[in-house]
Amino acid sequence: MPSRGPIASYDTATTTLPTLRRGSQLHETERRLNAVLNNASVAIFLMDDRQHCVYMNRAAELLTGFSLTEVLARDCPLHDIVHHTYPDGRPFPLHECAIDRAFPENNQERGEEVFVHKDGHFYPVGFTASPIRDDGAKIIGTIIEVRDITEEKAAAERQRLLTNELNHRVKNTLATVQSIAAQTFRSRTDQVARAVFDARMVALSNTHNVLTAENWESAGLRSVVESALAPHALAEIDTARFDLVGPDTRLHPKVAVTLALALHELMTNAAKYGALSVPEGRVAVHWTLTRIGAGEQLDMTWTETGGPAVTEPTRRGFGSRLIERQLPMEFDGTAVIAYPPTGVVCTLKIPLTTLGWHGRDVVLGRDAR
Repeated sequence: MPSRGPIASYDTATTTLPTLRRGSQLHETERRLNAVLNNASVAIFLMDDRQHCVYMNRAAELLTGFSLTEVLARDCPLHDIVHHTYPDGRPFPLHECAIDRAFPENNQERGEEVFVHKDGHFYPVGFTASPIRDDGAKIIGTIIEVRDITEEKAAAERQRLLTNELNHRVKNTLATVQSIAAQTFRSRTDQVARAVFDARMVALSNTHNVLTAENWESAGLRSVVESALAPHALAEIDTARFDLVGPDTRLHPKVAVTLALALHELMTNAAKYGALSVPEGRVAVHWTLTRIGAGEQLDMTWTETGGPAVTEPTRRGFGSRLIERQLPMEFDGTAVIAYPPTGVVCTLKIPLTTLGWHGRDVVLGRDAR
């Protein structure tokens, strides 16, 4: 590194951005910029090409416990002052630091790290580090924005504990319901009804497990489909019996539970009377996401082929009522079960915008098969 002259110190009461070009015409601009930076709530650091800090705003001083004067006097990389140790006490060398990687790799870096306060305590931060270029596009330093995320981490941990407690209570409730069912269905004539009831409880529990993995915020559509079909699919040697095609997206928990129960009923009927009751039968579950206004609609089709010839039933069972009535009633969608001779076809259309839920970020790779 080329040698440098001494760095001037700055009074923390009037922390200002160092003037890189001299001239009175810059005075007003610098004054306004300093006012903005020193009133910003996010901590801002300016680094030179040695990764030494040449400026930090008031928020940065409050965050780290160090004044700009103290940092300048140390004449070393900022990393060695506020980021020199891992939380477990191990030394944290500069070359391992993601924040400082922005300069040599000419990249913007984002992420989370753990800083060391002047008083010695550790605290988590979220950061963005971007290279600074001169008029010739040469990188001359780095600008770093940092915010304390201690409260966010604490809130997330509290949420995790509450969710785990809820999950525990729901699991206990399901176990209690199954115990009640065992006492209710005692006679031999009740065993078939008991088996059907237990299967439905398993389907509900499987969907609960998918939601538990996502802290009950949402569930992946493909995970819901696979979970609902798992009890039968796992018993099959021929994995080609199931054809699942469609993009992934996030489902509201209420949609996930009802959809899983509907798929379970379709699978159960297919195993008893339809395509899954014979070795050559096949089930295809295909779905698409259609843009509707500012939201989306899930269009899903369940198609059975290769099974016994189908005739329309004379009465609707629980599964059919659940699919044809519950889904439209709860989600303002449509559900139609058709009985062509070649196999049952069920078409579902569920708007994903009617619940007022705005967390349905579509997972990348929507054409995954």
